[in-house]
Amino acid sequence: MGKLVNLGSLCIDHVYSVPDIAGPGETVASLGHEVFPGGKGLNQSVAAARAGAEVMHVGCIGEDGVWLKEVLAEAGVAASAVRVATGASGHAVIQVNAAGENAIVIAGGTNRELAEADVTTALDALAPDDWLLLQNEINDLEGVLAAASRRGARVAFNVAPVDGREAGYDLSGVALLIVNEIEAAALAGVDDPPAALSSLCQRYPNMDVVLTLGRGGLLCASPAGTSTMPAYSVQAVDETAAGDAFIGYLMAALLAGDEMAPALRKASAAGALAVTRAGAASSIPTPAEVEALLASGS
Repeated sequence: MGKLVNLGSLCIDHVYSVPDIAGPGETVASLGHEVFPGGKGLNQSVAAARAGAEVMHVGCIGEDGVWLKEVLAEAGVAASAVRVATGASGHAVIQVNAAGENAIVIAGGTNRELAEADVTTALDALAPDDWLLLQNEINDLEGVLAAASRRGARVAFNVAPVDGREAGYDLSGVALLIVNEIEAAALAGVDDPPAALSSLCQRYPNMDVVLTLGRGGLLCASPAGTSTMPAYSVQAVDETAAGDAFIGYLMAALLAGDEMAPALRKASAAGALAVTRAGAASSIPTPAEVEALLASGS
């Protein structure tokens, strides 16, 4: 079984519970404030490791984020390639309302200071059965994608969050693209999810695409065809890391040899369970909890 090499972000998440998410010009009083480990990269590494995968994380933190490296290590992630740099770590300010919906502002910090040596470390660690996982929270993704393609790496790319850079990405070397409705629309230039999926598949016919729709389930397209999958019905508390739990469990299942359909079912169950708890990395479920939800069929 191969391993997952995640060249990804690490963040300090400041989560504010609010009665309603603030609109333009509005000030709301927080009902509570908590600090969690986060960042899409860290969350996905923790999720994949919790799901049973061998995971190596490559990234960059400031001295204020050394504890994030400890979080990875405690989760069973190989974190020796997480570099401590000068400056502040990436961080996020997250509003979460009573329905579990969120609004997030991120500051890249040291996630935008990855150097060529960091990319080389990640690529050199890859064996033929491994996956390289990327998110859209690090710098120089054009160069990373090009270098990974030259190496023949199996790349899974979660294009989140969209920030305008994605318009210039060459995704021809990506084996698995994971996007939500907003990200798919940004890449395809089409708002309708099925149409966006079709456009991406026409542009990259050899790529598998997973398009998540939140409570609407997901769409999955591959050279063999397109399929749909409903979402699990749960009571949402905090949606912050749902996508990251989904991706971590999906990658772990694929590394374990699962076909795409059962891998997606596990991933969907993990994502559903993650929204029932507060926080990001701290909300990621255990395999036993995922199996219990799968067995319940609900």
